[in-house]
Amino acid sequence: MALRELQELVGSNVVIDTDSRFIYIGRIEKVHENFLEMVDVDVHDCHDSPTTREIYIVDARRAGVRPNRHRAYVREDRIMSISKLEDVMSY
Repeated sequence: MALRELQELVGSNVVIDTDSRFIYIGRIEKVHENFLEMVDVDVHDCHDSPTTREIYIVDARRAGVRPNRHRAYVREDRIMSISKLEDVMSY
């Protein structure tokens, strides 16, 4: 994935799935060469919760982002997928 292609998502609330146990839900502030800079971010450790990753994301879509970081940086090589939070579908 070339991060420069994600410029259209700057200012949007997104869900970032990584190849680790963490997901990031928040607003993309800036796209750098090798990482995304996010603000008002919920950094969630999926291993610290009995809730599945999918249910947690759907709940964030329904209730809104509950930030626990003012700013976070996500490395490009850890990103598995990015979706706008508004594109998350309830089931």
